[in-house]
Amino acid sequence: MARITAGVATSHVPAIGAALDNGKAGDAYWAPLFAGYEASKAWIAAEKPDVILLVYNDHASAFSLELIPTFAIGCAERFQPADEGWGPRPVPVVEGHPELAWHLAESLILDEFDMTIVNRMDVDHGLTVPLSLMFGQPDAWPCKVIPLAVNVVQYPPPTGNRCLKLGQAIRRAVESFPEDLKVVVFGTGGMSHQLQGPRAGLINAEFDNAFLDRLVADPEGQAAVPHLDYVREAGSEGIELVMWLVMRGALDREVRVAHRFYHVPASNTAVGHLILENPSA
Repeated sequence: MARITAGVATSHVPAIGAALDNGKAGDAYWAPLFAGYEASKAWIAAEKPDVILLVYNDHASAFSLELIPTFAIGCAERFQPADEGWGPRPVPVVEGHPELAWHLAESLILDEFDMTIVNRMDVDHGLTVPLSLMFGQPDAWPCKVIPLAVNVVQYPPPTGNRCLKLGQAIRRAVESFPEDLKVVVFGTGGMSHQLQGPRAGLINAEFDNAFLDRLVADPEGQAAVPHLDYVREAGSEGIELVMWLVMRGALDREVRVAHRFYHVPASNTAVGHLILENPSA
């Protein structure tokens, strides 16, 4: 059967992609950030997942205020990099895994999660930046990728508890797929940041590191945190962190921390990163 072996959590700051694409990764400002992912690139090269299920949020590239799915799963064979206003990122086309994606959609819907099935979708920096951080700049991504978009842009987003339960349902769905596949789940977005208003540029390192601690040791407690706490402590865009709970819910209750990294700042945000391994895998 298919199995989930690990989870990866990482921020998906668009300026990270711009730094890579414009040859600035070695600059004094950016080098410390990219150094924090060197161990991650070695880890995933050794892990060799067959499929990545990548949880992210769309930034008005595939969806708009005309259509706002809470949870949307990409079931296409491939996904083009989105043009976010300055041309598509010069990264490989994302190759999907339609068979597993459709199996997940069916299983999750029958498990009472109302998934939006998407058969054509461009993917923006929310998905491509995490891939670049973990794989560098290859000619082709080395594994299949299933996009799972979560609405954390337009109120109301799903609760942390709902996201944790979605992760648990994803694990059940993956383990009922008959093909022998190694799956790694990514949860992306965050950490603390606010892009507008009087608190623009907010970074709350204390909250961010407490979140990392609780995500590992007390995911149920973190899942109970209400939206307002994220907004108050982590800024208006800090709500993206609920997507990390989808990843966490797909893992064992007790996990191994293979890597942890935190860096401030990257553009006007904090960057957090975890690799969590399933002991049972």
